[in-house]
Amino acid sequence: TEGCGNEACTNEACGSSPGFRRMDNNAAAIKALELYKNNAKLCDPHPSKKGASSAFPENSAKGAHNFSACSNGKMNHKDLPSTREDFRDLNYLTEEKVYEILALCGETEDYSPLIRVIGRVFSSAESLVQSFRKAKQHTKEELKSLQAKDEDKDEDEKETASGSASAMEVDPDAAASSGEGASHDSNNVQKLGPVEVSVDIEAVRRVYDRLLSNEKIEAAFLNALVYLSPNVECDLTYHNVYAADPNYLNVFIIVMENNNLHSPEYLEIALPQFCKAMSKLPLPALAKLARLWSQYGADQIRRLVETFQQLITYTVISNEFNSDNLVNEDDGVVAATKCLKIVYYANVLGGDLDTDHNEEEDDEPIPESSELTLQELLGEERRNKKGPRVDPLETELGIRTSDCRKPLIPFEEFINEPLNDVLEMDKDYTFFKVETESKFSFMTCPFILNAVTKNLGLYYDNRIRMYSERRITALYSLVQGQQLNPYLRLKVRRDHIIDDALVRLEMIAMENPADLKKQLYVEFEGEQGVDEGGVSKEFFQLVVEEIFNPDIGMFTYDESTKLFWFNPSSFENEGQFTLIGIVLGLAIYNNCILDVHFPMVVYRKLMGKKGTFRDLADSHPVLYQSLKELLEYEGNVEEDMMITFQISQTDLFGNPVMYDLREGGEKIPVTNDNRKEFVALYAEYMLNKSVEKQFKAFKRGFHMVTNESPLKYLFRPEEIELLICGSRNLDFQALEETTEYDGGYNRDCHIIKDFWETVHSFGQEQKRLFLQFTTGTDRAPVGGLGKLKMIIAKNGPDSDSVKFPFLYALRYSTIYFKG
Repeated sequence: TEGCGNEACTNEACGSSPGFRRMDNNAAAIKALELYKNNAKLCDPHPSKKGASSAFPENSAKGAHNFSACSNGKMNHKDLPSTREDFRDLNYLTEEKVYEILALCGETEDYSPLIRVIGRVFSSAESLVQSFRKAKQHTKEELKSLQAKDEDKDEDEKETASGSASAMEVDPDAAASSGEGASHDSNNVQKLGPVEVSVDIEAVRRVYDRLLSNEKIEAAFLNALVYLSPNVECDLTYHNVYAADPNYLNVFIIVMENNNLHSPEYLEIALPQFCKAMSKLPLPALAKLARLWSQYGADQIRRLVETFQQLITYTVISNEFNSDNLVNEDDGVVAATKCLKIVYYANVLGGDLDTDHNEEEDDEPIPESSELTLQELLGEERRNKKGPRVDPLETELGIRTSDCRKPLIPFEEFINEPLNDVLEMDKDYTFFKVETESKFSFMTCPFILNAVTKNLGLYYDNRIRMYSERRITALYSLVQGQQLNPYLRLKVRRDHIIDDALVRLEMIAMENPADLKKQLYVEFEGEQGVDEGGVSKEFFQLVVEEIFNPDIGMFTYDESTKLFWFNPSSFENEGQFTLIGIVLGLAIYNNCILDVHFPMVVYRKLMGKKGTFRDLADSHPVLYQSLKELLEYEGNVEEDMMITFQISQTDLFGNPVMYDLREGGEKIPVTNDNRKEFVALYAEYMLNKSVEKQFKAFKRGFHMVTNESPLKYLFRPEEIELLICGSRNLDFQALEETTEYDGGYNRDCHIIKDFWETVHSFGQEQKRLFLQFTTGTDRAPVGGLGKLKMIIAKNGPDSDSVKFPFLYALRYSTIYFKG
């Protein structure tokens, strides 16, 4: 639109050509995109524009880094020095050069030279890679050599100071002790090692802060990103540029520092294209980016999260996604989700990590089924035989989500509710199991899914396994002529429910563990009834009540926390603890909520983490407080407290039992110097060693049911608790809205209105008792009470002659639940 300056230009797309037709900005933008797509020929060099196209040969070669048919516009040569005319020879930027050009433009009030420079540099990957570089750093050997020289002392001192400043700039230990890095655990930084990048990130941030306040300059960044992204994507897809030059990562570091990326102007074209390019980065580059961002601090991580979340939300609400138009097939949403995964692991890495305290793998493997699976019968290899999958980026980084005690920002900020609302989970689960590159599954990025959506994916996985076991049973019946049971059938006596269940489940676990993955079908001896889910729930309720009875002695109960813990002095054999592990696994597998109350450390241990001192705050709060006071005590610990590395515990009969935390612990006093070791060993004994036998059997039983499930891949420990125990948040308004009525009742009936008025008038404890009475547990399922699908049906005649018609009507009403 500005032209090349040659009035005789033969390029019809050039503003200087006699045949050029004037157009508005929108039409010009569309035309420019068409020309780029068709790789249109540029204007021939004109004497007045000498050097315009040759200053950046990479731009001309690709034909994508120019804003019009000619990249350079007209300048006010009267006001600008001729030596700096258009800065055509500038092929990269520094902070100082940007400020110099900005000052010159401010004097003339003409920012077009700066806009063109930004356009050239920020639309070229090669130029960006070279821009905003740090000062050259000296190695330790070089610094020693410089210090050893006497000649040119002044020059040496300057170089040494320069080298030291540069070294400090990238030293994560120094960063951890001041400023933004002070919030991080310095031990984490040391484990990760220094993340060395050649770009000066602080300089980039200062430049953006100065320039983005000018709307015209901001538009230059936007337009440059549109042209940059397709070429970067091509470079990464076909040319393996990162392997040739790791500094190529600078492109993504610089662009992502733009604080305006989440603004509406970027969401239509620029940001989706850039996310697609970023998603093409090889695994080592993704890991390096995650490590770098992990040092940014909470505010910067939140900004990155908001940028990608904004794009996902904007795309979801701007389109009508359904079973025919799947959100899984939208390239922008998929790419943004993959980019969000980088930030997610940066959030984990930058948080409070505990990578050391891991449970040892069970030496005795879970016995495999003696029967062939359906796939093996059909000559196919069994899927997931090596266990659940692990995310490649997680493996590359050497961490797990469960290693993170506290992330930089809450995990909940990564959940995108609009995406969850439009996600067709049955299709997504299919893509998850097929594992093809052509179909993306959001289950591979579980951080973006809420607990309800993930639970639905787990439900599909469990049901498919159940149906698979049925098909295998049917196939065996045909091949071998045996009449096998397609269900996990348990026939128990009410007064011997533990013994019957234990014997039956132990036999199944020993003979054919695969039967545990069949659909549960419970029958109480001497009682009629078909198990459509209700009988199984009652079975779970009775088993839990029996096993957690303090009189049995398997678990101890803390009155202050209302939580159970494994009894280290229990006389029960390991089989009983295996049973409760199987019961917890079956509850998840059969979508039942249990009335069990464990501290969070139990679920962390199920996910492979050991209990530590911090877990005592939840499981043993009195002990935790005592040990915390010991650590904070400012006096002389040895003289004032007179404690040793020998501790005393009480057995089942109330007798004291002594245990040495260290060999000869009775003779080793606890001092100010070794008290941290004492506390760590005390916690290790209480949470791990003292209950090792009991917990190992419990964990083994749990994994008998869930070992091939995507449970550990999808859920964090706190979400596992939610699956098993339900939520403490009781929203009876949601329950009323989703309740259905039968037998003549409807929501407008006087009786129904009185019923809900009474329920809503209950206090919290009464509401919990009501829920306990109707469902067998005082907690809500995953997703809240609105997921219960309660039905109130009339089960008897109406009567107006009684004194209390509401109570009479309820007497002849039935409350039951679907599923």
